Amino acid sequence: MTTASRLVLARKRRGLTVTRLAQMSGLTARRLSDYENGRAHPSPPSLSAIAEALEFPESFFSAEEVADLPVESVSFRALSKMTAAQRDIALSGGRLARILQDWIGSRFKLPDPDLPSLTSFSRLHKGEQAPCPGEAAGPGCPAERAAELVRARWGLGVTPIPNMVDLLEAHGVRVFSLSRDCPEVDAFSFWDRGIPFVLLSTEKTAERGRFDAAHELGHLVLHGEEQIPHGPQAEGEAHRFAAALLMPVADVLAYAPRNPSTNWILQAKRRWKVAAMALAHRLHELNLTTDWQYRTHCVELGRLGYRKKEPHSRLGRESSQVLGKVFSALRAEGVRPADVARDLQLHPADLSDLIFGLVVTGQDGGGRGQNQPTPAPARPQLSVVR
Repeated sequence: MTTASRLVLARKRRGLTVTRLAQMSGLTARRLSDYENGRAHPSPPSLSAIAEALEFPESFFSAEEVADLPVESVSFRALSKMTAAQRDIALSGGRLARILQDWIGSRFKLPDPDLPSLTSFSRLHKGEQAPCPGEAAGPGCPAERAAELVRARWGLGVTPIPNMVDLLEAHGVRVFSLSRDCPEVDAFSFWDRGIPFVLLSTEKTAERGRFDAAHELGHLVLHGEEQIPHGPQAEGEAHRFAAALLMPVADVLAYAPRNPSTNWILQAKRRWKVAAMALAHRLHELNLTTDWQYRTHCVELGRLGYRKKEPHSRLGRESSQVLGKVFSALRAEGVRPADVARDLQLHPADLSDLIFGLVVTGQDGGGRGQNQPTPAPARPQLSVVR
């Protein structure tokens, strides 16, 4: 017997419509719809054709049901600009991340989630702290103060954050990587059974990846499990939170001169490990530059190629230390990545897509099994569940 939800998940993970999968597998679209709706089950030859077209092991389609991940529960940016295929690939990656998290969680003791509660945040709305710097009380102020709350709760002070992914994982956020099949999606986050998840693109600059991680933390803290994190207001709040978390007002005001030059921005961005454009915006946000100076910085930075890239940056892309330690511990016990993929009924390349390409996904033949580089993670400090 096949599991209908897994047929849908595998198809959407590949970004295919029912019609396109029918063409690739030699079946009719109507018959595939019957399979996906549970009205019929594919014969062994039909299942083999579907599995080959989707590049999933046949065993994947007979495992237990996979819970849906509604688009309403996910913090997608610019949802209206995404194609259905981009949305489906990303959401299916989130569903696979939950499966992997369950597998890891049954074997390792990971940090418990430690994010400030909505109750703590709601007190900020009542004006228990000073207004946001550089502006009168308004929609951005609560997000600014929420970032201060997180820094205080986690003992960060006002110094720059060395590594955003490490920080998230240390406080119980499960961080996975997005498939390279949806490069248009920067990042997204969601809650599942009380556990916060963040999925990050590996195709962006290191500076943008750090901001994306902080942005998604903003959604998790500001909007929690109860609110739908969509729309310009929610995105604006998360953006303001990320800027305040990475570039705290006290540190920026202490370090930055008034009316800094573009060259100063290019040097100072290394302090906070942020994009030049993000620092230029933060300086203007804190009234350290005039409107004219901010426009000038944007024009000059754009001319130098800093609108989407960070030329000459030496900052390395952040990855997951928790996942690195997990797979290091498994290797020490003789468990290969291919064994993990087999347990999850996945091809090794799909596992690699979720874990920042931390392991070799060697597999005979071509296609999705191409080898990936393997960093050497440090000795694990995780507790193994016995």
